[in-house]
Amino acid sequence: MSSITTKDGTEIFYKDWGSGQPIVFHHGWPLSGDDWDTQMLYFLGQGYRVIAHDRRGHGRSSQTSKGHEMNTYAADVAELVAKLDLRDAIHIGHSTGGGELTRYVARHGAGRVAKAAFHGGAVAFVIGMPDHVRAGGGGAFLRLIVGAIVDHDDLVPWRRGAQRNGLRRAQLRARNRAERGSGQQEGRYEEHSRRNRHGVTSGAEP
Repeated sequence: MSSITTKDGTEIFYKDWGSGQPIVFHHGWPLSGDDWDTQMLYFLGQGYRVIAHDRRGHGRSSQTSKGHEMNTYAADVAELVAKLDLRDAIHIGHSTGGGELTRYVARHGAGRVAKAAFHGGAVAFVIGMPDHVRAGGGGAFLRLIVGAIVDHDDLVPWRRGAQRNGLRRAQLRARNRAERGSGQQEGRYEEHSRRNRHGVTSGAEP
């Protein structure tokens, strides 16, 4: 089994197949490098070197309780890349792996990364932090989520069928609110808004 031991003593398992330009795969939570096997075998057949690791706390890597944030995830990748001396590498990240990839490129990727690709990658700073004033804002994000819950008539098949049967959109919306308990959802939104105003999250007022 191939692995490295990071500076804080965490063992990181990895797979390294083939030769040629390297492609490094970053998996999502709570998966492992094995979830990229199909893609790895494909690109291996196209003449690439393919690498996938199990993030700390995932798969065959150390089941540690420490270091579960993007800076450490990125540092683990940097140690692996240095160990394997990967250069001109293509990195592909899915979900949490997208966040890991972004942080790795920003902090450690100079001179080593050729391209970065994101497949449903995690979006950073959706709600925002006090020191990140360009974030979209908690209020706007929560309105988007509540709107998707309360007003999604066109997304559910039976509602589309009901529309074809002559029910008006307003009737469908009223039925949807009754089923989903819009008062409860709005109450949750107000609670989030209150917490936002008191500094639990930052961003625009609703």
